[in-house]
Amino acid sequence: MELIYLNHELLKQEMQEVFKNKNVCDDSIKHVVNSMVQTSLRGVDSHGIHLFPHYCKKIDGGRVSKDPKYSYTQTAASAGYVDAADGFGHHIGSVAIDKACEMASETGMAAINVRNSSHFGAAAYFALQASERGMIGMAFTNADALVKAKGSTQSFFGTNPICFTTPLQNEEPFCLDMATSMVSWNKIKNYRREGNEIPDSWAYDGEGRSVTNPNDARSLEPAGDYKGFGLGMMVDIFCGILANGLISKDVMAMYETPLDTARKVSHFFMVIDPTKFLSLNEFRENMQSMVDRIRSMPRQEGVEEVMVPGDPEKKTKAIRLKQGIPILKDIFEDFLAISPGFQKAVVE
Repeated sequence: MELIYLNHELLKQEMQEVFKNKNVCDDSIKHVVNSMVQTSLRGVDSHGIHLFPHYCKKIDGGRVSKDPKYSYTQTAASAGYVDAADGFGHHIGSVAIDKACEMASETGMAAINVRNSSHFGAAAYFALQASERGMIGMAFTNADALVKAKGSTQSFFGTNPICFTTPLQNEEPFCLDMATSMVSWNKIKNYRREGNEIPDSWAYDGEGRSVTNPNDARSLEPAGDYKGFGLGMMVDIFCGILANGLISKDVMAMYETPLDTARKVSHFFMVIDPTKFLSLNEFRENMQSMVDRIRSMPRQEGVEEVMVPGDPEKKTKAIRLKQGIPILKDIFEDFLAISPGFQKAVVE
């Protein structure tokens, strides 16, 4: 299938313009667009610019507030919550991680949950904001039920991702960003678009049988079997239960739910200030030493290099900053249908 490449800066400008014309507030535009572009630059296409047409539809349908009247309540020196008022999760999540960083700089660590929110894109977008400020960042979100319960034919938890980031000494932060399922649902959707089969360990049909045709997929395999299911439960305790919001089983589906219906997703963020334990330079040096020692370990035959989580994304980002963000031509047609101005972003 034909690929085209998009200049990330020109792409960003046009997406901002489209959202502006839809009367989306400046802060929402900033964070939604930054999240999509940064995520695609890192190669996580399932949570990057591919979501733009869907986000436009949910703006038009009224699922998300264009200018959310969110509220923040601090409940203790290191804790608080945000009512997102059905705003974009990217925007409200950034408000939450900023508040958590402020509190953690005073108290050493802080936690904030967000209720009444919407899809927030890639969890890394938020945790990395903390680590770019020299802190340890953690981000979690629940989602609609897609992960099959052990021994059942049905799903209960969402893909419920976990992200953990730390600053490093000589490079961009360390970043572990993973779904608690084998893959994200958006990855299944990408395989559907591309007409490719999926590995037989990824998904199940409605009867709990493993499938390779992505169109037959109705639920996902947990990462690491029951361990991943348990981690997904932990995320939903942090998010749905602790936020006094909906748990995954009750969250509305992202794509099947009418676009005028809010999904009521919940998020959870935690930040730790390492300077309350050792100097920031010592922490950075210790972290850098750890990742460098892992990378320098003897390689198995046929393995080009030993990597730590986040290394593939860093390599992809370096390539895409030069070559552009790849996108299937038929998906790009959806962008052009929204605005012909996207044509200027095509790398010739």
